Order: sequence, then structure tokens, then C-alpha cells
Amino acid sequence: MSSKYAYQKEFSELYLANALDGAEAIVAPTKSKMSVSGAAIISGTAVAKGIRESLTQEVQELKQQIADFAPGLRIVQVGGREDSNVYIRMKIKAATEIGIDAELVKLPRTITEIELLEKISQLNNDPMVHGIIVQMPLDCDTKIDSHKITDAVCPKKDVDGLHTINEGRAAIGDLKGFLPCTPWGCIELIKSSGVQIQGANAVVLGRSKIVGTPVSELLKWEHATVTVCHSKTKNLNQICRSADILVAGIGVPEMIKGSWIKPGAVVIDCGINVIPDSTKESGTRLVGDVDFEEARKVASFITPVPGGVGPMTVAMLMKNTVRSAVLAANSLLRKQWDLVPLTLNKVIPVPSDIVIARSQTPKNISILAEEIGLMGKEVSLYGDKKAKIALSVIERLKNRGNGHYVVVAGITPTPLGEGKSTTLIGLVQALGVHRNRNSIACLRQPSQGPTFGIKGGAAGGGYAQVIPMEDFNLHMTGDIHAVSAANNLLAAQLDTRIFHENTQKDQALFDRLVPRIKGVRKFSKIQLRRLQRLGINKDDPESLTTEEKSKFARLDIDIDTIMWERVVDINDRYLRQVTIGESPTEKKFTRTTSFAISVASEIMAVLALSRCLADMKERLGNMVVAFNKSGEPITADDLGVTGALTVLLKDALEPTLMQTLEGTPVLVHAGPFANIAHGCSSIVADEIALKLVGDQGFVCTEAGFGSDIGMEKFCNIKCRSSGRKPNAIVLVATVRALKMHGGGAPVTAGAPLNKQYTEENLTLLEQGLPNLLQHISNGKKFGLPVVLALNRHSNDTEAEHKLVLDAALKAGAFAAVTCSHWSEGGAGAAELADAVIKACENSKNFKLLYSNDISLEDKMNTIAQNMYGAKKVELTEKAAAAVKKLTEAGFGNLPICMSKTSASLTGDASIKGAPKDFTLSVENVYVSAGAGFVVAMCGEISKMPGLPTRPCIYDIDLNTETGEIEGLF
Repeated sequence: MSSKYAYQKEFSELYLANALDGAEAIVAPTKSKMSVSGAAIISGTAVAKGIRESLTQEVQELKQQIADFAPGLRIVQVGGREDSNVYIRMKIKAATEIGIDAELVKLPRTITEIELLEKISQLNNDPMVHGIIVQMPLDCDTKIDSHKITDAVCPKKDVDGLHTINEGRAAIGDLKGFLPCTPWGCIELIKSSGVQIQGANAVVLGRSKIVGTPVSELLKWEHATVTVCHSKTKNLNQICRSADILVAGIGVPEMIKGSWIKPGAVVIDCGINVIPDSTKESGTRLVGDVDFEEARKVASFITPVPGGVGPMTVAMLMKNTVRSAVLAANSLLRKQWDLVPLTLNKVIPVPSDIVIARSQTPKNISILAEEIGLMGKEVSLYGDKKAKIALSVIERLKNRGNGHYVVVAGITPTPLGEGKSTTLIGLVQALGVHRNRNSIACLRQPSQGPTFGIKGGAAGGGYAQVIPMEDFNLHMTGDIHAVSAANNLLAAQLDTRIFHENTQKDQALFDRLVPRIKGVRKFSKIQLRRLQRLGINKDDPESLTTEEKSKFARLDIDIDTIMWERVVDINDRYLRQVTIGESPTEKKFTRTTSFAISVASEIMAVLALSRCLADMKERLGNMVVAFNKSGEPITADDLGVTGALTVLLKDALEPTLMQTLEGTPVLVHAGPFANIAHGCSSIVADEIALKLVGDQGFVCTEAGFGSDIGMEKFCNIKCRSSGRKPNAIVLVATVRALKMHGGGAPVTAGAPLNKQYTEENLTLLEQGLPNLLQHISNGKKFGLPVVLALNRHSNDTEAEHKLVLDAALKAGAFAAVTCSHWSEGGAGAAELADAVIKACENSKNFKLLYSNDISLEDKMNTIAQNMYGAKKVELTEKAAAAVKKLTEAGFGNLPICMSKTSASLTGDASIKGAPKDFTLSVENVYVSAGAGFVVAMCGEISKMPGLPTRPCIYDIDLNTETGEIEGLF
């Protein structure tokens, strides 16, 4: 060891021994200790001990409140200076004794400034870390700006109190931030003496950033009159002699003599210097900036060196760390967000949706994220109005209780829709703004097909919308594009594999699948998984027999069983049937196939039902694309694309945070159609939301179309997969839809309503009530309270509303209310919010409709009989053969996803009302093994919508002068 480091080690160990333990002769200060013979000793060791004991108790209480919780301190050290090593061991020892999880982050001398800043950024964003110390000086080979480094530490984790923001707060008297440890320790030592600071004359010797300047500020805010002295100060001894309180921090051994000290003054010595001392074994000893022996004869109180300020610096560091942890714990335990709502400026008559949306200025999404308890790296900004939210939130908040879980569904709708999304938004605005409950809406991302087709956007409407609606209805954060890319990559690999198997012999195919690279063959991870499934327990390509090579290389796909389609996120009827492989390069290996709209892809359903990245990867690999000629399923994993698909979808698994018109949070994620897939937003969005709102909050999620479709799948598929138990169902209805079900004239998008819908007609309305009653019954079958939300339209009458509400209550609805959120925002859904709060209070009776153990056909019958009112299902010959094949392949224990029209409880879209005892025909059955369900196709359901004669395309435009999108609704 060099003489330099030997000296540093000796100095540091001497300081450490005294900083933590002190000397036995040092006693706690009390006024009774004063005597005419000399000053009472202010023992920093004793005061610090009391602080550490108090902190230990506080940490124990924290751990009792939150399981697996501990204050986290990280000490960043660059290089390996021996004096720094000793200081670090001292801090870690003190922290560990208190119960703080303290770790050293040791970095090499060769680290660059950028690398160090990145490491600090990681610690800033680690929720397990509550305090960060950067040990100074930096022992590095490269030039690093130490001020930039200390300012890189998040002010909320700057337990050294050295960040410019914390220093600035202290300077202006805002003492809510972290105070610098040594100055704070000085103040506490003065207070422990019992001497009053207020009104005292205080003199501070030294103006360093670490001690002198901040201690002078703290004394000032304790109402002392403060003078700061430095190397340029004249008449220094005279100024010192005027001090009631004298704080020395100038780094000159024993500079302040007894003659400089006012009789009876309090002396705080922050200096620590090494001077020669032949009486010591080491040949040196530690002294302060004050000549202790002279000063104690004049002062009333004095701190020793060592054993004075040193132990307090460590104690205050620990106190800052525990305080930061307490703030983090309080955030976890906090029941109510500090949400600042946006004010609605309502206009009558109600303007168009886009006019309303543009009249509101959204919050910066980072502000909303902070309001609801999200942390820095959990939020990936996409501009300033939307952000991706990391799944790590779920782990961070794992010990927090879950909110109440509410699903919003509807009765059988008209082609115009009954305002289900609008009601969902109105409800969360009412809960969050008008009832002060933490609440999050979870919505699906809309497809561009309906946006450019006839239905328009899906951001809600009127004064209950998600904003900005342009972002919501168009590309969002690109999730649907990622799904499309992944889907089509799998389709390309599928057809390419068929081509190569048709044009190559077994050995050539094997050689290309497992090529020699620099003379060596090696299986990839995904190829090794295929070998294991085939029962070939070998990992050396050269060891495979000819038969094993053939078995491995040849999938032998039966093209008549291919279930995988290409997708595009627009309505294009001419892609409903296409022939691929027409190019001469494909050697006449053509086949007939079709395109689907992107949201109908099984990958979209996988995205919505995955619980984490690992679960998504497994589900993607399990997707069955076809069967081989032996009747065995061929999966995405067999085609070798699982990893590639996961990479494409990695970011898409994170939900997007947006906001309502009133500034309440919305999580937008996934978008499976309800008449084709399961029609619900994602499990991960709901999981994040349930944790963020806490056990007194509300998560309101939606299920597509009527309760017979979306809600049934929400319960039997989504909740079965997630394990969550919803607390209530909000059932959305309109007088208009019930009149249609009572035999009213057809309702057609774009055409004027028949006068049956614009005038009071109680008879027609009453005839349509059976549809409502069936949907109420559907909710009750799952053991859930049903709250009817009757959307008020301008043509409705009070008599019509009363008829519907009375019928709903008589049928067993928990509550039935009218809503006017479209015209009034959250205030118009306040009564609905009250009903939902009450319905959730003791709702614990959720149950699934069927067990996975029963046969696929029995599951279909259970759904049809209970949800639709059918007598039975009838399988076509093709469907029956598919059921047999899927059962034999091991898919018989999966839940059923009924794919049927949303326009009727039956399989015939033209039949309205609520017919009973009909037979539901199942035309075909196929498996979505990755999503985890078997699809039963009831009637002709197209996966590719078409454009109408006059789609919304005609109205959508971009104003090139303002950059605003026009024509969306």
C-alpha cells in the first residue's frame, strides 16, 4: 500500500471509530452539566444514538405496515480510495443496524461521465431505492463533472441534500426537501443543548457548499441573526467574539482560540484535521478547527472532535433515507390520489365530439402519471398526451390491495350503438371528479377499419370522451401495427416453409435449417424445443439419424387445414378471398386464402390475455396455424418464429395512458373484436389499474357489444385466465334500442330515425323489454349485481324512462338509473356512480358459467341456453368433425369463444327481441390455442368488414395550415 493510502486509511479508521462509537468520556448535554469550571460537552455520539434508535423503531413499524418493504440506500463509488472505503463501511454499518437495505454500487475508475449518469438514472428509477449517495471525491481516470453528477441524483432520493434543488429550497426557507446532513446535524446539536436559536447572533466560519453556506441558511430560518465569515473577512476574531452561536468549518487546525469566543457561547466544531502527536501510537491525532482546551474554558457548550458533528452527519443521512422511504411507503398506502380535474365548459346545444374534444386542453400526461402514483421509468412518453406504462408497476405495487372491478356491457345494440363507451367514460369521470374516488377506465384501442368505415371512432362522445380523440382513434402508440407485422411475419414463414418443403429433399432441407457456420452446426434454442417435443433428446446436429433429421426438418403441413390468415387494419372486402403464390417464382404452389382485419388476429387476443412477457411468449409459441398430414397441430414454435414475434410485440404489451375530458386516467390497450374474439381490453391494463386505484378505488373496463357476447367472454374467458373476480356489471340500454326490439322499424346508420323512435310509444317499448330482461338475467347468472344505466336521449319521455327502470328493478337489477353524461359529463353520471359504489360494497359472489372439464359441445350449449335463451346448439357435420379433432388433439379443456352476430341474441341478425327455445347452428369450430380458447362460428361471420357506399373517408381530412385533423367523430 502506498504511503498516501496508508495515511488515508489511518485517518479514516480513526475517524470511523469515533464517529460511530465516540469516547466514553463524552456525555449527553444537559443544562445541569454546565459549571463555572468549563463548557458542557455536546455529545454528537449520544444524540446520534438516540436518533438511530428512533429510526430503528420507525423502520420496524414500516415493515409491519408493508410486507417485504425496507428503506433502500445505494452508495455509488467510483474507483477505490481507501478513505472512501472506510466512510462507506461506516455508512453501511449504520444503515444495516437501523434496518436499511444498504448496498455499495462500485464502479471502475475507467467509467465515463455518460456511463455514470446512466447508472444514476437507473437508481433514480428503481422503486426499491429511496436514497442515493455519490461518494466524493470521484476516483476516476476520465474527467467527470462532480456537480453534474450530484445534480443527476433525483431530488427525491438526494439524501445527502446536495442537489441544487434541495440546496435552493433550503436557501429560501422551504425545508420540506432533504437537508444537507452535516448542517442539519449542527442544528440538531445546538437544539439538544437547550440554547434558544431564535434571536441569537450566529457566526459561521466558512462558506463551503457542504457546510458553511447551508448551515448559515438553516440558522437563518431558525430565526438567528447570521454572519458568514471567510478568508477575506476582516477583523475575524472580533466578529467571532460577538457570536452567541459559533459554527466553525474552515479546515484550519485549532485556528479559533479561546480569546475569539464570547463567554457562554455555544461552539459547534465541524472541522476534522490531522496533526502530529508523538504521544500517539500512530504519531497523529484528530483535532477540529477550534482549540478545544482553550474554548471549553469560555464556552457554555462545545462539540468535541471526534465524537461531535461526525456521528450526527451519519445519523442525519440515515434520517433522510428513512424519511424518503416513509414518503414512498405513504405513497403505497395512500388511499386518495392528488388528482387535479379539468373543468368542462359545457355548451348547449352540445357541439360535435371533435369540437368538444378540441375545446379542452389536456394535462401533460407526465403530470397525470405522477398524480396517480406512477414513477419515472414506468412511464414512456409518446409526445405529451399519451404514454406507455411499464408492467413493472404490478410488481412494485404487489402488496397494495386491488380496487373494485366493474365491467360495462350493453343490451343487444342498434347499428348506431347505445353509448357503452360513452357511459364507461362518464362513469369514471363521475367516480373520479364528482365522488372523489380513484378510478381508471380501461378501454380497447379502436381499429382503423370502423374509424374510416361507417361507425367512426370509439373515444366516447359528447362530454364523456377520451382525449385527444385523434390520437385515440388513429395510430395511438402503434400496437395494432405491431400486431399486424407479427401476424404477417408468421403467415410469411408458414407459406415459405411449405414452399421449401415442396422443393427440397430431407437432407437439403436439414442442411439449410441447421447450416454450418465456420464448420460447426448448432441448433438454435427454438429448434432444441422442437426436438424435445418430437422426443429426440439430442443437441448435436451431427448425431441425428436420417429418420430423425427428416422428422425434425419436415413439418408436412396439410394446406387444407391452414387456419392462419394475413391481416390489415382497414376494411377491404376484396381481401375476403384471395389466391396467393401466383408469381412464377413460386412454381405454381398456389392456394386460396383470405385476409382478416388486424384486430381479428389471434395475436390481438394473445396480447389482451397475456399476464406478462413470459406468458405472452408462451402463448405466441402455442398458436396453432395448421395441422400436419397426420392430424397433429403445427404451432408458431414449430415454425421457429416465437422469439421474433415476441420481439415485435414487446412494447405492444404495455398499455397506453390517456385521459378523459375531465382529466381522469384511461388505460387503452388491445382491441379484439367481440363477435370474433373475446372483445375485451387487456388483462395487464386491468391489473395495473387495479393496483393504482387501491382497495377503495374503481376500475371500469368494457366488454364489446351486448352482455351475451362481450360480457360472457369477459367472465368465462378473461376472468378465467386472469383469476380476477368482478364486483358489478353496468348494463347500458337506450329507449331507442328497446323500441327496435319491440318491433320498431329498422335502424340504419346514416338514415333518419323513424318517428316511432322520436315520439313516445310505450307499447312498442314494453314489447322490447324482454331483451333487457335477458341481459339482466345474464349478469345475475355470474352472481354479479347488475346496475342498469339508461342513456337519456333527447326524444325520450319520462314515462318511457319510468317503464324501463321499473322493469329492470322488477327483473332483479341491483339499481336502475338514467344518465346524461353525454350532455353533462361526469355530473350526468353521478347517480350511476353512487349505484356502482353501493353495488360493489359486498359483492363477492362471482362464479363462472361452466367448468373446463365438460365437453366443448356442452360448453356451447351452456352458453347458448343461459346467455341467448336457446334450446340447444346444433353442430354441422364440419363443426362436429372439428370438435372431435380438437378434443383428440388435447384442446377439449379450453373455454369456448362463441363467434356470432352482435345484432341479435340468436345467430340471425334480423331477429330482434328475445326469442326463446330456438336452435343455434354452429357452422365451424377452430382453436386459438395461444389465446387459450376454442372458437365456435355461429352463422356467417366475416373477419374482414367492407366499406359502405359512403364511408367516413369522405369527411376525414387534414388542414394543412393548422395541422388539425378534420372529420373524425
